[in-house]
Amino acid sequence: MKDKTTVDQHAYILVVEDNVDLSRMLAQLLERASYQVVLAADGQTALTQAKQHHPDLILMDLSLPDIDGWEAVTLLRKMPEFRDTPIMAVTAHVSAADQARALAVGCTVHVGKPFKTRSLLQTIEQLLKNGANGHAS
Repeated sequence: MKDKTTVDQHAYILVVEDNVDLSRMLAQLLERASYQVVLAADGQTALTQAKQHHPDLILMDLSLPDIDGWEAVTLLRKMPEFRDTPIMAVTAHVSAADQARALAVGCTVHVGKPFKTRSLLQTIEQLLKNGANGHAS
């Protein structure tokens, strides 16, 4: 079992984002922070990549082609191996209702676009320390 008192800087992060430029930017940002990154551009690929790589954390856009992020999170949470995996909604859906819905389907935390990179990295670090049941603020 992983020691949750320190952050595993070699943690796998699955980035699910259909905007190619943003996906590349997130991958570069996370790789510079020493995380290992796996990419998916739609919900179906996200499910496949999650099963293959068992990420320590998932960054999930909610507006995706194929299976959208809302449904992908719901499906992931039904799988025992992903019940406790932190899932961060990184989305342009920023209303209070959207945030409540994201948390209701199983996201651990909701981050609106545009985001501050420093804040995003701090939230990721906190989630990796605390797991899905921890609170990142």
